[in-house]
Amino acid sequence: MTESDKLYDITIIGGGPVGLFAAFYAGMRNAKTKIIESLPVLGGQVSLLYPEKTIYDVGGYAGVTGKELIHQLTAQMQHFEQTVCLEEEVTAIDKLGEHHFRITTSKGIHYSKTIIITTGQGSFQPRKLTLEDADIYEETNLHYIVKHLDQYRDKTVLICGGGDTAVDWALTLESIAKKVILVHRRDRFRAHEGSVEMLKASSVELVTPYVPHELHGNKESIQSVSFKETRGEKIMTFDVDYFIVNYGFVSSLGPIKDWGLSLDQSNIVVNSKMETNIKGIYAAGDGITFDGKIKLIATGFGEAPTAVNHAIHSIYPKQHAQPIQSTKLHFED
Repeated sequence: MTESDKLYDITIIGGGPVGLFAAFYAGMRNAKTKIIESLPVLGGQVSLLYPEKTIYDVGGYAGVTGKELIHQLTAQMQHFEQTVCLEEEVTAIDKLGEHHFRITTSKGIHYSKTIIITTGQGSFQPRKLTLEDADIYEETNLHYIVKHLDQYRDKTVLICGGGDTAVDWALTLESIAKKVILVHRRDRFRAHEGSVEMLKASSVELVTPYVPHELHGNKESIQSVSFKETRGEKIMTFDVDYFIVNYGFVSSLGPIKDWGLSLDQSNIVVNSKMETNIKGIYAAGDGITFDGKIKLIATGFGEAPTAVNHAIHSIYPKQHAQPIQSTKLHFED
């Protein structure tokens, strides 16, 4: 029997934080588990978009960078043997019978008794500037994603946006950059209230309400950026070393929309067991919806064990959905 012919208890589609924790928890239930991730690395959106940003709303951490969170989740998962398939996009799911699914990817075929989908919002792309010539600076000093903090050290950094990402990056870069300027098109920010209070008490220069008007630079990099008053004619221009635009991301479900799952807009509908409309397929994380759903990594960490426990109970009815507590287990170092 080849690796692709093996029938796994649980296959997790999506290797982000929730998928990694689901894999760990599946190991605690002694489930034969596989992760399929479309990116070349584990960590999903966290690894790709904000590896250096500090995350504050994960239980047990006063603050943790995205990179360190993924490192810890991966180490936790490795308490148990897992099969991980990277750079494979799932293109189709077929139910062959009870507790028997065929999963087709860009690289081959996989088989599983149950499936847990933890893909978040699917594939995503940043909302980009629509100013003339913006695209020619994307390889130099116009950034939509912050990957390496050190490149901003002792530099003048201009950030545009009013959500959590923009505010968090402004606060993170405050102690690294020479100067941080945050420009938003409204006087009020959409970020969490606590973060906004920290921002107002920081040394970050706040400029509102203004929108990007014109980029000024040579063939290699932006030298300065002009902003126009949202409801006026006043123009302000700032000299910059780096311009970071945080307008959010446009997500796409991709092939998921063709899998026969019940969707509410772009979210997979689940019940209290994290079960979809297809028996044997569960889902957890930011890509799902149910009454009262809150989209946080922390809540995804609670949904993952719920999905795993009910998946195990569906395969092995004699095993309870409510497991023993982790404090009764012992892991070797």
